[in-house]
This record gives sequence, structure tokens and C-alpha cells, in this order.
Amino acid sequence: MTLATKPKVVVGMSGGVDSSMAAALLKEEGYDVIGVTLQIWDPTGPEVEGGCCSNSAIDDARRVAFILGIPHYVMNFRSYFKETVVDYFTQSYLYGETPNPCLACNRHVKFGEMLRKARGLGAEFIATGHYAQVLRDPSSERFLLSRSADQRKDQTYALYMLTQEQLKHTLFPLADYKKEHIREMARERGLGVGDKPESQEICFIPDDDYASFLKERSEVPIKPGDFVDLAGKKLGRHEGIIHFTVGQRKGLGVTFGKPMFVVGLNPERNEVVLGEDKDVFTDTLWAEDLNWISIPELTEPIKVHAKIRYNSSGAPATIIPGEIGSGYGVMVQFDEPQRAVTPGQAVVFYQGNLVVGGGKIISDPRGRDRGSKSVVRG
Repeated sequence: MTLATKPKVVVGMSGGVDSSMAAALLKEEGYDVIGVTLQIWDPTGPEVEGGCCSNSAIDDARRVAFILGIPHYVMNFRSYFKETVVDYFTQSYLYGETPNPCLACNRHVKFGEMLRKARGLGAEFIATGHYAQVLRDPSSERFLLSRSADQRKDQTYALYMLTQEQLKHTLFPLADYKKEHIREMARERGLGVGDKPESQEICFIPDDDYASFLKERSEVPIKPGDFVDLAGKKLGRHEGIIHFTVGQRKGLGVTFGKPMFVVGLNPERNEVVLGEDKDVFTDTLWAEDLNWISIPELTEPIKVHAKIRYNSSGAPATIIPGEIGSGYGVMVQFDEPQRAVTPGQAVVFYQGNLVVGGGKIISDPRGRDRGSKSVVRG
């Protein structure tokens, strides 16, 4: 057995094949590895095969740690997860956005609080099973985030919010591997997770019933409202804006004699704006809550490849810094119109394989005064 000669690293182990192999590879490279599973949601809830929050996931992580001969701990992050991810998810939907809770979890929990805990344990690094890689620019000395070798599994879109300090103390052991190779190596090592399916659901909504979850947590009633066209003409009634997202066609609950699509949500008026397919396209978006990686800040327009959702291939665009007092961070001008630009989702900017930065898509460049009233149950 190789003796540890490298620094201590805390590996987030979800019980899946990727995080298990991340721990295995680091152990084989000589790192002093500690496995940690984050308990972020009620483990007594419904079991989801492959789910990262289930009792079986914790058991799988513990078993892999035993096989690898590394210590394993379960850390209770439930309260922090509720505050930074679940409450954020709920409020965003009530504000007419379509949030991505995995991005909030990465920002606040996995690479925020877990890193803080790891440093408290004397670890130099944290590591996860994400498909991405960290580089260092020798001229600027900035830490860079680059796409992984497996372009199909690349997860840099979900990591655009990582700060320089977080990148400095993060390892991605799977950066140079493809998914099928990782599964094969897990089988070779007898880890028992080589054929484990990937989790597709949001961990705290395993039945995928967003509406029921949001209704249960909202302190304000989910009220019916109007469908309207782009001119504001009433077209029918809906059961609440939480049921809809930009680009949606099916599940409107009303027939209009022709295909109609959601082109926008107006939470102030409780309206769902409908239009034709062509109306779902736009060549401009605005973004706020920005994080820059390859550059310290955006001071002038630059050309990038911009992705507006995780599974999109992206498109050429120009990002333009916002004017002081404009209420938004950047304007993104695409070379060609894009379909279903969705407030609440992230837009991530690339130059080649490097992540320039990213931010949250907003619906109004002037922003909104959302006030301080709570809209979720504590």
C-alpha cells in the first residue's frame, strides 16, 4: 500500500461511481484522503435509486471508504442546505424564475461550507467527482476552470461560481477520464458502484412534483391568474405561475386552437405571457450576480461562447458590461437568436475550453425590488 506523501484532502462522497473513483484515484496518488458524505435532506424520505441524499447512498459511500481504507464521516448540513438551497429554490419560483438548485448547492454547500469544514480538519484540499479541471495561468497567476476530457460529461457549467480561493483548494481527479473508463476502473477495484445509475431528480423533490412541494412551503397562497398575449390581452386562466417556465408548450391546461408557448412570467400581475414559437426566441439577455474566473472583471465588450442551460451546446455572443446604476451586471448579445432564455437559470461564458465567468439570467435589466418579506415557511 502506498503511504500518503501528499496533503490531506476531503472528498465529498455521494455514494456514486464518480465520487467513489475520485477518492480511489487520490488515495492511489498518495494523498491523505478523508471521505465525507453530506447529509443535506431528510434521509427518511422516499428512496430514489442512485439518489445522493438517500440512506442507501450513505451506505454505499461508507462501504467504498472501507474498501479503500480511508476514514468516512457523515456531516449534517440539513439546516444550511435548507437556508441556502431549498428556500432559494422556493423563492425563485414564486418570483417567476426557474432556478437550478444544483448551482446553489455547489456555491454554498459543496464548495463553500464543505471547504470551510475541510480546512478546519487540517485539509489542504477538497475534491469531488465533477468532470472539470483546474489550471493555473502562469502570467496572471489566476486559477482557471477548464472543460474536462469527456466533453459529453463536462460539468463546468455547474461550477462557474467558484471563486479563486475555492479553485485554489479544489481537486477534480476525473478531469482526464471519460465516464465509461471511470465505470470500468470502479469495477476493476471491486467498489460495487461501477454500474450504479446516475441520479436525475432534484434530491429534495424525488417524485418530481415541484408544484406540490412549492405549495406546501409557500407562506403566500398560490393563486390562479391570467394567460395573456404579448399585447396584454387575456386568453384564459391558469392555476399559478409556479406551473410554468419559458419555452413551455405542453401542460398549459387550456387549448387555444394553435400551438402556444410560454414566453414570459409576470409575478407582479400573476400573469403567464403566451406567444407563438417565434416569440420564444431572443438575441439578448441580461445577467446579474456575476462571477469571473479567467478575468478579474469585465471592463469592455468581449466575444465568448455562451451557454444558457446545462445541456446546451452554447452559441457565439458578445458580453457587454452594464452601465453604473443600470441595475444589471452584463448584457449578452448573441450572434443568432436563442430559444427559451429563462430567468433564474445561469448563463456561462467560455473562450475555448476555459470558463470566463457567468451569472444568473434576469428578466428585467432594471432589476426588481423584491423587498424583505419571507415567502417560504421556516
